[in-house]
Amino acid sequence: MEYKKALPIRIKKKLEKLEYTTESDLFDKLDDNEASLKQTFANCTDLIVRKINIFDSIPCMLVYLQVLVDSIYLDEGLLKPLMQNERVKYENASQLIERMEHELVSIAQTKIINNMKEIVMHIVKGDVVLLVESSKQAIATSVKAQLHRALKEPDTEALIRGPRLGFIEDININMALIRQRIRTPQLKMEQVMLGTFTNTEVVITYIENIAPQKVISEVKERILQINMDSVLESGYVEEMIRDAPYSPFPVIQMTERPDSVSASLLEGKVAILINGTPMALIVPVTFWHGFQTVEDYYMNYIFATVIRWLRYLFGLLSLTLPSLFIAVTTFHQEMIPTNLTLSLAAARETVPFPTLVETLIMEITFEALREAGIRLPRAVGQTISIVGALVLGQAAVQAGLVSAPIIIIVSLTGIASFLIPNNNMSQAIRILRFPLMILAGTFGLYGVSAALIAVLIHLVNLRSFGVYYMTPLAPLNLSGLWDVLGRAPWWILHKRQHRVRSKQEMENK
Repeated sequence: MEYKKALPIRIKKKLEKLEYTTESDLFDKLDDNEASLKQTFANCTDLIVRKINIFDSIPCMLVYLQVLVDSIYLDEGLLKPLMQNERVKYENASQLIERMEHELVSIAQTKIINNMKEIVMHIVKGDVVLLVESSKQAIATSVKAQLHRALKEPDTEALIRGPRLGFIEDININMALIRQRIRTPQLKMEQVMLGTFTNTEVVITYIENIAPQKVISEVKERILQINMDSVLESGYVEEMIRDAPYSPFPVIQMTERPDSVSASLLEGKVAILINGTPMALIVPVTFWHGFQTVEDYYMNYIFATVIRWLRYLFGLLSLTLPSLFIAVTTFHQEMIPTNLTLSLAAARETVPFPTLVETLIMEITFEALREAGIRLPRAVGQTISIVGALVLGQAAVQAGLVSAPIIIIVSLTGIASFLIPNNNMSQAIRILRFPLMILAGTFGLYGVSAALIAVLIHLVNLRSFGVYYMTPLAPLNLSGLWDVLGRAPWWILHKRQHRVRSKQEMENK
């Protein structure tokens, strides 16, 4: 406010007008524009306002944020051409601006802007804005500094065979990684801005005539309805646009692999890229995507099929093994062979807790160790989690707090959860494991059966952007089972994809 009081009355009146208009026109005086921008960026010490004379006689002003601009590129690409001594012929300031954009400025990305709101937006994005005396237009030039890390293999989706590149936090590089794999003008990328304060760039990408138009429209509509102050990561967008927000199951796929996104786009899906995060979102997805990886399509189809069956089996064990053990040992001992019953009874002779409490203690401890291993530095995280589990388990058995069979059951359950490649699907199963254990300790196998039926009903009714979550099993689609029950060879998948694309192209037309 003190800065505003010190301004001339003529400028203060114009600034008061600016406060009530969101898209005010530029002033024709550099001093007025300077005062307006300094008021907007008050207390921003990284704002640089630099006045120069270009072409030996024309007063101009450069405005930018120092921390976002490449100073070397600014000097070589923008200032050097403009500071030449030869005069430039022009009739008025508008003609000069147009000539500078098309002929005199060597930087490729330039744009003429006409109002103060656009200038502010370009400045906060890292552009340099050039204003000319007596002109109500300005030129925004892209001279951004490279503020991103090097490309490397994703840590969250390790594989043996396949590309080693992953997304990074720069959305432009992520878009380029997809463009390098899908080289067709039918690959569309539409940008929107989200977040009142962050103005985060979000790109919706799909392949025209392959992705269903209904899905594309639904994705756009949901994203455009987002009204938040900030969007800092893909999780913000994921929660705002997902179906069934109270369901633990992932109805949106998350990945940081460009090859995975490219493969999904070729299958007719829509991808969402968010600036500032390496995680891309893919919609729609089904339940079976939680047990599939992009590497399945790089290896031999027989081995990939066996691996998928193994994931399905251990995914089921991860969900039900502790609850089945609790139910059988607590209520249905007659189902256990006699020798095994005697062995279990001898192991539990000194344990003071019932099986349910014993299992819950060990499961919670195992989850705590797993979380601690993630949060610790990578050099010691895995070592501490494994050693901690071994030491605590052995100490607990020797102290008589838990029995050895429970250690085995919890360990098998943990290993089974590691076989699920999709982290969100693994988290959903880990969450559901606890209510199943409580129902098993309360009602036995009847409680487990009722819980599994409820989960199955929920999965059948769940949708992801209009697609049933259990497709192609429910509703049944025999041709789609080729890529669910196993991994069909490419000569079958190729024919099926061709039929699906032809059908979608006819629907789009």
